[in-house]
Amino acid sequence: MSPASATQGRKILLVAHPRRQEAQDVATEVVARLHAAGIEVVVQRDEAAAVKLAQHPGVTVVDNGNSAAEGCELVCVLGGDGTILRGAEVSRGSGAPLLGVNLGHVGFLAEAEREDIDATVEHIVAKTYSVEERMTLEVSAHVNGDPVYTSWALNEVTVEKANRERMLEVVAEIDGRPLTTWGCDGVVVATPTGSTAYAFSAGGPVVWPDVEALLLVPISAHALFARPLVLGPNSHLALEVVPDTLGTGALWCDGRRAVDLPPGARIEVVRSDTPVRLARLSTSPFTDRLVAKFDLSIHGWRGEARREDAARAGQLPPA
Repeated sequence: MSPASATQGRKILLVAHPRRQEAQDVATEVVARLHAAGIEVVVQRDEAAAVKLAQHPGVTVVDNGNSAAEGCELVCVLGGDGTILRGAEVSRGSGAPLLGVNLGHVGFLAEAEREDIDATVEHIVAKTYSVEERMTLEVSAHVNGDPVYTSWALNEVTVEKANRERMLEVVAEIDGRPLTTWGCDGVVVATPTGSTAYAFSAGGPVVWPDVEALLLVPISAHALFARPLVLGPNSHLALEVVPDTLGTGALWCDGRRAVDLPPGARIEVVRSDTPVRLARLSTSPFTDRLVAKFDLSIHGWRGEARREDAARAGQLPPA
């Protein structure tokens, strides 16, 4: 089969940070290489104008919206975690996996770094990547029993105080039973994927992505019992803003979508039936990702894998 026939009819959705010059430069490079391989690159209209790709050969401009990824085999994202979360909004439910190239700082959701862009494009062209699914959350908010908001999240759902000078009083409920009332700055409900994001900053545990669980993490709670909790994946969580609290709140999903919460509002969070699919180029374990992203010191490690690596390098005989 010729290279042209192997790539015939293939489409990739490209999502890039609209205000970062590096993202524009990398996007132009990626489009040129994919076009040369016979792969059509789809870009949403507003983004195509922002990164100057609207007139580029091989680019198809589509309307903005969650249907942009339909018919695409992959969603390639160029940017930091915020841009990757935006790409997740487009890719979720389409069947197209998400492949992130980190142009930001930590980039925990990214699979590749800027210096890996050549190899990344080669993987896309050759389809040499695996796909894993990450659980997501469904969230709904009610006021006086009436639904006022529904959304979803890949990383976390947070209920936060809206006024700096006022604490937020929140009752936590698990599987229909009250747990405790926190006077706090907020509460994070996170997935394992989100355990290295806001929940981590709030003092929550790091949870391996293949663990199915929900995290409940209070933020700066004025309470004796204010430990982060790890719950079963089928738990039903609810957070109620105490009716006579002096503060008002806000509900955030992945730090991107928000709605105001008056006193008495009830927020319900459950596991979603629709995961986000992530493309993986490497089989390295999550431990290695943690070490790399957080620049953890492993000085002094003498594990078996280190001995095997050293033996292959001829530095010492195998045990």
